[in-house]
Amino acid sequence: MIKDNQKYFNRLHVVIDGLVIAAAYLLAWYLQFTFFVDDQTGKLSDKVYLSTLIVIVPGFLILYWMFQMYTPKRVQGRRVELANIIKANATGLLLFMAASFLVKQMDFSRQMILNFVGLNIVLDTLVRNIIRKILMDLRRSGKNLKHIILVGYSRAAEEYIDRIKQNPQWGYQVQGILDDTMEIGKTYKGVPILGKNEKLPEILEKNSLDEIAITLGLSEYYKLECVVSQCEKSGVHTKFIPDYNNVIPTKPYTEDLLGLPVINIRQVPLTNTFNNFIKRTVDLVGAVVAIILFSPVMIVTAGLIKLTSPGPLIFKQERVGRHNKTFYMYKFRSMEVQKEQDEQKAWTVKNDPRVTGIGKFIRKTSIDELPQLFNVLKGEMSLVGPRPERPQFVEKFREEIPRYMIKHQVRPGMTGWAQVNGYRGDTSIRKRIEYDLYYIENWTIGLDIKILILTIFRGFVNKNAY
Repeated sequence: MIKDNQKYFNRLHVVIDGLVIAAAYLLAWYLQFTFFVDDQTGKLSDKVYLSTLIVIVPGFLILYWMFQMYTPKRVQGRRVELANIIKANATGLLLFMAASFLVKQMDFSRQMILNFVGLNIVLDTLVRNIIRKILMDLRRSGKNLKHIILVGYSRAAEEYIDRIKQNPQWGYQVQGILDDTMEIGKTYKGVPILGKNEKLPEILEKNSLDEIAITLGLSEYYKLECVVSQCEKSGVHTKFIPDYNNVIPTKPYTEDLLGLPVINIRQVPLTNTFNNFIKRTVDLVGAVVAIILFSPVMIVTAGLIKLTSPGPLIFKQERVGRHNKTFYMYKFRSMEVQKEQDEQKAWTVKNDPRVTGIGKFIRKTSIDELPQLFNVLKGEMSLVGPRPERPQFVEKFREEIPRYMIKHQVRPGMTGWAQVNGYRGDTSIRKRIEYDLYYIENWTIGLDIKILILTIFRGFVNKNAY
């Protein structure tokens, strides 16, 4: 039933997209000939512009399909969908321009086609968000649901149920769990144990299920082939949720070794030469611009430190960077001058007597971090990345916190995904590492830009900075 509904919905979605594309094109055409008159306007007849719709509408629908815009929206994020809309429209624009050049049609209004693409992105995003909202409301009210059973009780099963319970708009309803070790009738957050795995064929025959999720524990993977075979005989869509997500990353990097699938334990996009070059270029340009912009602030801060406390202006501290290499990180000095062995004993705590008067202000506003822009220029740090730690704490955490050392596969940053999410100063190291690992595995230049923007609103003034 769900499959039939999905096919109907996809067809309806294609029709709606076609109407939106046509509406955006006609609106751009009307505006062009009414308000935005350019050199090309009027050189071609209305018939030529309107007949172009015969190519534009199916062409853009094909691009939408190529950019996976007709995949189910249950768990697809708005940002992913928006990115696909922009990519499809940008590709369509380039193809249209190329085709115009090839057929030597230079009189077609380029401003009109640019306006069309812009309007199409806005209108399609608006319509798709309206559809998303309608579907979410329907699922919250108990309609348009997907009925699922889980095979295997494990951490993966619990985490899957947790996420479904937290997101009723996805429209998933877990009817129960099959497991060979758990007592029948026992429940996890309202989801009951229905019986042993051998009951699967019976349940598949008697129930109208939309999906089966295999959530076997690590010790039961020997049963996987048998369970998959039973599921495939039923024709019910089956998915596998591995019980090793604490080892394998969210987006595993897979290779095909002559037909043998190979899963890399961790994908680090910044090990790619091109990605690393792009990030380094952004770091250099960003650091130079930031130094120029913040130079008045740095000059005033240096003067205040000199006037209010004896000692050097810049505080240098050894930190561990990329590939576990140490470097000296720069800060404006915010504490009284101490012996090196005293300074290394612990972190700064609330109302720390070592912090100077001006030091409290520059630490709270993150002004003390500005000299790290020169660490960025030297290539020791990046504008965005995991915050670097002192060697003695690195040695401590590498033994206590799983996967801690992975953060050293990239350059440390002045700000990071953990920091803009509130994990800075005297906060959980484990949660900080979770956010750092997410950043490392999911890096894009867009994520860096997002973190820099969030730093402006969340990162400069910080309640956990003492």
